[in-house]
Amino acid sequence: MNSSFERYALKAPTVLLPDETIDLKKWAVVACDQYTAQPEYWESVCALVGDAPSALNIIYPEAWLHQGDGRIAGVNRAMEEYRASVLTRRIEGFILMEREISAGNRLGLIAAVDLEQYDYGADSKSLIRATEGTILERIPPRVRIRENAALESPHVLMLVDDPDQTLIEPVHAARDRLEPLYDFDLMLGGGRVRGWRVDGAAQAVMLAALARLNERARGLLYAVGDGNHSLAAAKAHWRALRETLPECERADHLARYALVEIGNLHDSSLVFEPIHRVLSGVGAEALFRALREWLRGRGMDLADASGGGIMFSLVGDGVRPLRIDPIDRSLPLSILQEFLDVYLCNHPGVEIDYVHGDDVAFGLAGENSCSLLLKPSEKANLFESVRAGGALPRKAFSMGEAREKRYYLECREIR
Repeated sequence: MNSSFERYALKAPTVLLPDETIDLKKWAVVACDQYTAQPEYWESVCALVGDAPSALNIIYPEAWLHQGDGRIAGVNRAMEEYRASVLTRRIEGFILMEREISAGNRLGLIAAVDLEQYDYGADSKSLIRATEGTILERIPPRVRIRENAALESPHVLMLVDDPDQTLIEPVHAARDRLEPLYDFDLMLGGGRVRGWRVDGAAQAVMLAALARLNERARGLLYAVGDGNHSLAAAKAHWRALRETLPECERADHLARYALVEIGNLHDSSLVFEPIHRVLSGVGAEALFRALREWLRGRGMDLADASGGGIMFSLVGDGVRPLRIDPIDRSLPLSILQEFLDVYLCNHPGVEIDYVHGDDVAFGLAGENSCSLLLKPSEKANLFESVRAGGALPRKAFSMGEAREKRYYLECREIR
């Protein structure tokens, strides 16, 4: 049946899971791009894991990127060791996943996606597209991690626009007939996760649903909700590797595919959260003056939005609700991000971080720092926005709070 799925850019993967003697609560860790401004979180992970086998040893948390490329060799060694002695359960097929989070139970489908049918370009017309602008300079470090890696473990979350709940939900409704694979609490408040192997009968339900979704997708079947840069790195690695391969090896090469979790945009537990901007090295008043001057130079201005129409709040020695009114069809967030990019370029002593959660953004604002708290996005418009205008500004939204992001659990061989 795999060849039938491939017309929809999917493949039933061979998934590697830890041996049943492994403590999965210590094995599974949250996505590497979370808690970048809170290194104490990752210190807690290290303390909890200790010397136990853990996905922590086969990823590179972005909070530690200051360690440079030296960590990559250790990651590769751990992958080889784990492939031989830890990841001994080989599961053929898709995996149905259920994750308990604060907003409810989120459903997902673990699958391999065809990188040949993914394009992260702003004007992409591919079946799989990015939902946010790709920062090209963030791709090479991720490629260096992947190019000699034996394994991948996904934190990419892709979405389908399935308001009638035809793809994943019917499989979940029949989960009692599926083989259970795992059921455990995630570390540090991550909720609980369960998984089942999706067999032939359930795959037939999925295939029929994909055919119907593709008919009305208007060329966009999957939108990358989280992990776009990791998927872009997988694509860049495959593009380079493909050129070294004879034609006969390209169709089924392991690196042509990437393991992801697919979810339904209309899952009630899937909440779009804003991603806030935190700037250190500049106070709120100085940033306000610079933004107002920059906007006025382009025929725009900042409006006090305390009476409504708020776009973001500037937090420093107080909270100032503000709004940008574009003079054309530009998105206000695009204008704000363009200003921030220019400002950071002209002020090398100022640094920016992108954080989740109002409390975190408030806590990081101070005398010589400030936070820009954005309002939430409307998730229902996501697919239509991408079709009409391409990828949204980078860091436009986040699917849930940091602790609710995908945890590394399943692995797949890529060479």
